[in-house]
Amino acid sequence: MKETITSFVGLDVHKDSIAIAVAQAGRQPPRFMGTVVPRLPSLHKVLREIGCASRTLVVYEAGPCGYGLARRLNAEGYTCEVVAPARIARSPIDQRIKTDRRDALLLARESRAGNLVSVVMPMSAMKRCVICLARARMCCPRVCELINK
Repeated sequence: MKETITSFVGLDVHKDSIAIAVAQAGRQPPRFMGTVVPRLPSLHKVLREIGCASRTLVVYEAGPCGYGLARRLNAEGYTCEVVAPARIARSPIDQRIKTDRRDALLLARESRAGNLVSVVMPMSAMKRCVICLARARMCCPRVCELINK
């Protein structure tokens, strides 16, 4: 049986940094935990301070960093979701002033409220099938040319 989520972690992931914020279950405002380098050991250190992996929900925006972080965190026992950035409700102030800290706090707060729409992560096997299909479609015109000669 799944345990109740007690910690909602928002990550603002970039190539050179990860901003971390946490909102505990209840009504307390979310708190900013800090910024770490984008390495899994440094992220694990902060996540261990927050709480048990089975009671923690981690969210970050879909972007150029991909799904690798979500797959690794899911494999380690965390519940990790990648959310659609276009579906996050932002106040006019949040639209004007955009910082990593504000984004991480917003993700943690909205995750606790249940207002985020998660993106379906493609499975690695599915990715391999799509790549094989794309390669086969690229080779098909060449094969047809050879047959028609």
